[in-house]
Amino acid sequence: MSAIIEEHHHDDHHHGPAKGLMRWVFTTNHKDIGTLYLWFSFAMFLLGGTFALVIRAELFQPGLQLVEPAFFNQMTTMHGLIMVFGAVMPAFVGLANWLVPMMIGAPDMALPRMNNYSFWILPFAFTMLASTLFMDGGGPNFGWTFYAPLSTDFAPPSVTYFIFAVHLMGISSIMGSINVVVTILNLRAPGMTLMQMPLFVWTWLITAYLLIAVMPVLAGVVTMMLMDIHFGTAFFNAGGGGDPVLFQHVFWFFGHPEVYIMILPAFGVVSAIIPTFARKRLFGYASMVYATSSIAFLSFTVWAHNMFTVGMPLAGELYFMYATMLIAVPTGVKVFNWIATMWQGSMSFETPMLFAIAFVILFTIGGLSGLMLSIAPADFQYQDTYFVVAHFHYVLVPGSIFSIMAAVYYWLPKWTGNMYDETLGKTHFWLSFVGVNVTFFPQHFIGLAGMPRRIPDYALQFADYNMVSSVGAFLFGFSQLLFLFIVIKCIKTGKKATAQVWDGAHGLEWTIPSPAPYHTFSHPDEVDLKEAHG
Repeated sequence: MSAIIEEHHHDDHHHGPAKGLMRWVFTTNHKDIGTLYLWFSFAMFLLGGTFALVIRAELFQPGLQLVEPAFFNQMTTMHGLIMVFGAVMPAFVGLANWLVPMMIGAPDMALPRMNNYSFWILPFAFTMLASTLFMDGGGPNFGWTFYAPLSTDFAPPSVTYFIFAVHLMGISSIMGSINVVVTILNLRAPGMTLMQMPLFVWTWLITAYLLIAVMPVLAGVVTMMLMDIHFGTAFFNAGGGGDPVLFQHVFWFFGHPEVYIMILPAFGVVSAIIPTFARKRLFGYASMVYATSSIAFLSFTVWAHNMFTVGMPLAGELYFMYATMLIAVPTGVKVFNWIATMWQGSMSFETPMLFAIAFVILFTIGGLSGLMLSIAPADFQYQDTYFVVAHFHYVLVPGSIFSIMAAVYYWLPKWTGNMYDETLGKTHFWLSFVGVNVTFFPQHFIGLAGMPRRIPDYALQFADYNMVSSVGAFLFGFSQLLFLFIVIKCIKTGKKATAQVWDGAHGLEWTIPSPAPYHTFSHPDEVDLKEAHG
């Protein structure tokens, strides 16, 4: 029997992918699954972006203009859910699928069938989530944080479908994470120690542990919601002996590590790109690993900074305030190391580098506004205003999304074998950069002036800034169609890419031809670590 298996396995390596549609349905190849994740996340990015544009179109002028307030609430909720769970997270998982095996010299992910399954859950989950918009009573309308009792006693009937969809996303995330952990720990090339791994692999190892830790908490809280809605329990109902604040505690115990899940892989991407275009080794590799681990550990200790105004005891407020400020230290170490890597480097400014530099600058702004929010007495003023919206969008859009775009431009030649159009790439960068800042910078001011979040109408004094913000949003949104064009153009045509692609690039993925063959590193002895570490 083993001889038959051997023979079959041997055959595999000499054949490319299967033909036709079924290739994608049944594939267990990490590159195919990475591609599926990336295309899916881009589709969700456009859908979530469309919902955001509905929000910004409504807020272009004061007064109720275009949509019903109830639909507006559904848009704010769906925008958040789809961007977080459908755009950012699957995009990073797609990058992990494509890159982790190539970076550590592994032939594939450790659990290829589970890999296929963890992807194919997602389209069904998100179809179910989006379909709620067409049900009686409409889709989820209680904000992406779905605070009880809004999401239990006062929710539309479709909330059950939303709960089921969240469960499916969680299952997908946990399976994907287990796969990443097992791959990194078991399939590294002979001789590659943990401290020789690229930082992207490190950040993903740590992210995967975070996901395995917190996704069950999210599953727990939505199951408690389900029980409250359908089975007569009162976890979150004060009338039955429960506590709505309990919901917030359990949700944010998931929610805060979750925001780090969305940023740590971005740190890994930027730590790969900046050294390449600065033509220097990354400054402080070991401190980057320790800083990433510290951030992951501390992320479990700060959750209630999202709930300063619920009536916590003073000692609780003080603890969460200081713990939140502490988490800024390892993040500051990372920013320092990126700047030190660029310092006196022989820099060139191709599109991936532009996105990476914008990431460092704008993510730092987002971090500093986060420190402002961490000051408990000040937070009473900021809480539930547009200042908070500005803060987390500065972290998530120039943070997570810019780093994903940087990663696509950086590795696309390796994936397709063609160079992208540099002029168009730079045009896309500048449109996105201007769009993001014009959208979210004014929101700091209207937030400080007191404009609440999640409202379809607002007082007259906020009109000018909202108009500017909406114009920026449409600029940013439509410039992503250019991104789509650039990627498709690169797949079809373009100057042929060399194996190394970028002259400052180091790492195992740059030792294999461009486009990357369907099977790489089939034999462990193929891997040349010396070449990889330049």
